[in-house]
Amino acid sequence: MGRNQQDSAELYRAAVACMPGGVSHELRYRKPHPAYVARASGPFKWDMDGRRIIDFKMGSASQLLGHCHPDIVGAVRKQAEANIFASDCHLLEIEWAEAVNSLYPSADLTRFTASGTEANALAVMLGRAYTGRDHLVRVDGHYHGWNDALSKGAKAGLGVPVSLGVPSAVAALTRVVPASLAAVSDALSDGQVGTIILEASGANYGSVPLPPGFLAGVRKLSADAGAVLVFDEVITGFRWSPGGLQARDGIVPDLTTLAKVLTGGLPGGAVAGRADIMALLDPGETRCGRSPPVSHKGTFNASPLVAAGALAAINRLRTGEPQAKADAMAERLREGLRGIFRDRGIAGTAYGDSSTFHMFFGRVDGPVCSLPPERIRGVSPDLVAALRRSLFESGVDLMSYLSGVTSAAHDEDAIDEALVAFDRAFCALQKSGVLESALEGGDS
Repeated sequence: MGRNQQDSAELYRAAVACMPGGVSHELRYRKPHPAYVARASGPFKWDMDGRRIIDFKMGSASQLLGHCHPDIVGAVRKQAEANIFASDCHLLEIEWAEAVNSLYPSADLTRFTASGTEANALAVMLGRAYTGRDHLVRVDGHYHGWNDALSKGAKAGLGVPVSLGVPSAVAALTRVVPASLAAVSDALSDGQVGTIILEASGANYGSVPLPPGFLAGVRKLSADAGAVLVFDEVITGFRWSPGGLQARDGIVPDLTTLAKVLTGGLPGGAVAGRADIMALLDPGETRCGRSPPVSHKGTFNASPLVAAGALAAINRLRTGEPQAKADAMAERLREGLRGIFRDRGIAGTAYGDSSTFHMFFGRVDGPVCSLPPERIRGVSPDLVAALRRSLFESGVDLMSYLSGVTSAAHDEDAIDEALVAFDRAFCALQKSGVLESALEGGDS
């Protein structure tokens, strides 16, 4: 039997023999085995077991135009015939940077990276270099990739690195604070912090929303303290608006990190920001005025294939029409989910900004952002696993939590079909007692 005829269970047995844990990303691990996707198109993907899945993971939120958009596929195919990779500068990287700079208020100059994690690591280096201060502030539970400097605080409530292998001396330079202006102000008070980084949406693309006024407050506090403010817009970038959350809400950081939708869903990322900070990356000594400059290499930075796909995507995204379509479908889904909670008498709600949705199980007397973060995060892991498993069996896939994103390819029929699956899954959880047990274990 050829590999393309094997089912997911058989493929996983082969995978564990050649890869640690059988996966290339820890969040792809799931019991009894990961999903193995054979192909994807629009809002759907098909796994190796023949199941058609309405996708709300959408390439970890990277596929805003839908899977395999013909403009992106065509641009990549055409570029592959001309130049896959020559490790030289090329025309498309200039056009790509010009596009980013034209859309993002913070972007005087842009430097491309090979991933969002690399973009955030580079932004921290720039902040430290510009200010001469080694300490950084990050908000508890916000995710900025897997680099050493930002591992501490990536999992809320721990206050320690989420991985082995992070030196304690590195972790000691990171100050983890709650999403509180008073806490940020206190962390800045000794003058040792050079960089503040946060997810512009709130933790995990808004699953834990920021308090009203927090971003504007942090903008003022960082400016007063002379610290470099970094907005991680790896998910919000191009999704909340063509110019990200900062353009939509009118709050401009010093540096912005981008990935995912930036590239049309291909591998890559970027740091965009103020000219005087970005000049530290200029290898020409007379231009940055410092020697050595901030060193940044990366074989596949601004790869021609990625740049081609990115430009094809941005040509569509700059109109704002794809975002409006995705936002409308997310609101249709959120409203439908709230109806299911209500009709089935389940304590909880659905919420989210832009083209995202999140589910909260428990009593909610006001907006979710008014709840303590620990309550929002405190959903039973058993409930998360059971709901994701039940939905997947019915042909719906979520992100790793009780969350997801829509795309411009989702339509009303796909949303309504998904809501039937959600209703079926909620019913099954009620009958099995998993839902009641989870709510009894928390504050219901």
